[in-house]
Amino acid sequence: MKKSKFKEWFDRYKYAELASTSAALTTSLSSTFFSGLTVAYLITFAEYLAFYSVILISEYKKLAQRNKLLNQKTSFGDFLKLLKNLVLEFGYPAILDFLVIRPFCMYWMPIIFGNYFFGIIFGKISADLCFYSFSILNYELLKKKKP
Repeated sequence: MKKSKFKEWFDRYKYAELASTSAALTTSLSSTFFSGLTVAYLITFAEYLAFYSVILISEYKKLAQRNKLLNQKTSFGDFLKLLKNLVLEFGYPAILDFLVIRPFCMYWMPIIFGNYFFGIIFGKISADLCFYSFSILNYELLKKKKP
């Protein structure tokens, strides 16, 4: 893997990942009110909300900026194409991650490690490795498909 590829992926996902990590850690505090599996799904939902909000906003800003340089308005059709590409990039990895991988990691890692905070961090990293493996593959395939 080239260093430039890693930098490209890092730059693409860093703010969304920062937002989702913050959401995960903040939501993990709900463990004082809810049981383990409920907290696992709450963390997963909060991560998704934060991650995809940042991705959608940043990709829309890039699209609008490109269109502005071309003296074009950003149309609803442009927005729909953007959404389609995000679904192609994140679709099945997100479904697999949301329904199985992330809740599993968020539930079991604190139990396995015997330390709630460390388990949440390790669970997030484990789930992210699975998620990004598929998402980056899709991202690279979509880039090759573009003219």
